[in-house]
Amino acid sequence: MRIESLLYTKLPSGKVQCQVCLRRCIIEEGKRGFCKTRINEKGRLYSLIYGEVSSFHRAPIEIKPLFHFFPGSFAASFGSLGCNFFCPGCQNWSIAHRDPEAGIKNGETTFFSPEEIIELALKNRCQGISFTYNEPTLWLEFTLDCFRLAKSKGLYTNYVTNGSITMEALKLLGPYLDSFRVDIKGFSSETYYKIAKIKNWKEILKVTQQAKEKWGMHVEVVTNIIPTINDRKEELKEIARWIKEHLGEETPWHITRFYPHFKLSHLYPTPVEFLTEVYQIGKEVGLKFVYLGNVPGHPYENTYCPNCGKLVIRRSNFSIQEYHLKDGRCLFCKHPIPIKGRFSPEK
Repeated sequence: MRIESLLYTKLPSGKVQCQVCLRRCIIEEGKRGFCKTRINEKGRLYSLIYGEVSSFHRAPIEIKPLFHFFPGSFAASFGSLGCNFFCPGCQNWSIAHRDPEAGIKNGETTFFSPEEIIELALKNRCQGISFTYNEPTLWLEFTLDCFRLAKSKGLYTNYVTNGSITMEALKLLGPYLDSFRVDIKGFSSETYYKIAKIKNWKEILKVTQQAKEKWGMHVEVVTNIIPTINDRKEELKEIARWIKEHLGEETPWHITRFYPHFKLSHLYPTPVEFLTEVYQIGKEVGLKFVYLGNVPGHPYENTYCPNCGKLVIRRSNFSIQEYHLKDGRCLFCKHPIPIKGRFSPEK
C-alpha cells in the first residue's frame, strides 16, 4: 500500500527531499532514497511499506532491551523491510537489508491495518506495542497511526531505533511515543562511518536528548561493542560521559556483546572480560545503572540499588526472577529506583 509521505520538500525539476531521517535524501523522479522505502512519483514522495509487516513476536520488553520500563510486560513487536544504516554486522540483515519493493512483491510481508495491529496486541495479552527488527523511523506514517490507536486503548508505545530521526519526525511522534530505545554506536565520525556510512552522527545525540527533555520519553541507550570497530576505551568513556551529562546519571546504559554475523562473521565475539572493564568505566564516570547484554546469567544483567548495593531485580533469559521494589523504592533501604510503569509478572 502506497501512501504519501508526511515529511518531504518539493524541489525544482521534479525532485523531492525526504525529511524523515537524518540522511534527508534528495530523490529524482522515479527513484528511491537510500533506504529504498520511499519513492518519488511525479514529484510526490510515497512510502512503499505502510502496513507491510515482515515480522511479529510477542516479546518481553526486557529483550529490547528496556530494563526500567514496565518490567515484566510484553510488547507486540513488529518489523517491516529496509533500513537507513545497513550495518555490516546486522543481526536482522535478512529484513533490514532487503529491498522493500522486491520483498513485498515476493510475498515476504503481510499487510496489517493499524486497527489489526492493536487487535493483535490485545489478543496476545500485550501491554504495549513496539516497532523494532528494522529501523522504525522508515515506518513513520504507519507507526504514527498505530500509536494514536494504541494510546486510546491504554497500550504503551516503543521505538527500537538507531536514532537517525529528524526533529520534524520526532515532533510528530512526540505526543504518542513513550519509550525510545536508542543505539549509540560510537562517539566519533570515524566509527559511525565504519558502521553506518554517516557523517552527521552528532544529530543522533541531539534527537535523543530532545526525545527525553522535550517529549518526556523514557530513554535507554545500547552500545553493541564490536571488536576492532568501536572498542576504543576512550571513545566508550565518552559515550558514558555524554549519557550522564545530557540524559542523566540514572539513564540505563546497555553494553552488549557482539557475536560474529553477516559481513562481520570473520570477527570474534566481544570478550566478556572487556565488557566488564567497560562496565567499570561507566560506573566510574558516574552512571548508576550499567548493564551487560548478550551474556546470559551474568550478574551485571541484574539491577542493584545504587544506595545500599542490594539486588533489587534479578533477570534470567529476559524474564524477571526476583523483584524487590515497592512503590518505586528499594525494599531494603527505601531508596528510589527510576522504573517507569508497573511491574507485570507473567501469570
